[in-house]
Amino acid sequence: MIRCYRELILLPTFEERFEYLRLGAMVAQETFGYSRYLNQVLYTSLLWRQTKDEILIRDNGCDLGIIGREIFDRPLIHHINPITMENIKNRDDCIIDPENLITTVHNTHNAIHYGDASLLIRLPPERKKGDTNLWKVY
Repeated sequence: MIRCYRELILLPTFEERFEYLRLGAMVAQETFGYSRYLNQVLYTSLLWRQTKDEILIRDNGCDLGIIGREIFDRPLIHHINPITMENIKNRDDCIIDPENLITTVHNTHNAIHYGDASLLIRLPPERKKGDTNLWKVY
């Protein structure tokens, strides 16, 4: 299944977006193996840095583009459809196509790849009137 940003943003909640993106790969599954240097060349290039800045701005610096999930640490730009060594070698458009990119954090990125929702950062529950009443039995 080919996924895209245009479909992703129609999903209103963080959980729905996570499910849409979830890949369910195996932990420690090899991606680039001995050719890992190729993706490092990509991720240190001027073109990638410019693309990353554009995506961060588009997504308001929020995890999966969800307002209220602002990223205050190091944001990652995730390829919605995983890229391959051949994509990098051929400089395919999918590498920098905004339709194939979304802003995320490390935990969410790992949860997407390994299908483990327990890695997701949970927001605190919404406060309600009287929820700090020490004598109330719930």
